[in-house]
Amino acid sequence: MMFSLTLLLAVSATNAFVPSPAINRPHSVQCMSSHRPARSLFMSTETSASEGSATETTTEHQQILVTEFPPILEELRETAMRLHTKEQAPKEGQAPAPAKPAQPHIPTQADYLQFLVDSNAVYIALEEIVNSSDKLAMFRNNGMERTIELEKDIMWMCNKFDLEKPEVGMAGKMYAGQLKAM
Repeated sequence: MMFSLTLLLAVSATNAFVPSPAINRPHSVQCMSSHRPARSLFMSTETSASEGSATETTTEHQQILVTEFPPILEELRETAMRLHTKEQAPKEGQAPAPAKPAQPHIPTQADYLQFLVDSNAVYIALEEIVNSSDKLAMFRNNGMERTIELEKDIMWMCNKFDLEKPEVGMAGKMYAGQLKAM
């Protein structure tokens, strides 16, 4: 991805954009890299001339050439392109594309219910941590508690879709355990 270079512009009396003196500094104009072609950035300036008629305008295009980015940005860009696939960056991607599954995973209502049950276990662990520490007292009873609402959602799904409430899954148990261990 090319990083855009911000140009400082000043407005002259003719309402045309003119480059500021910062463009003429050597650091911002030329940072050459021997292995990459120069990229150019174009900017146009318009000047209006009123010779006899108010509708007559001439447009003069001024070209400003910014040749390269600093070497560190070039190195970062090259490394990033090595990590992109041809699908992500058709011209420069180098990484092999991951194999796509034969059938995409389509979550079911039971999968979503399991997610809610696991999430509820994590929120219960968070609320236990907050309630057991005086340092976290400011986070108690602040309206951000989720366990009661998640229980309502779980019960609604069980009733609506005739599902049984599953046990907390491995993901929920592990995440809640890691939170308690901190």
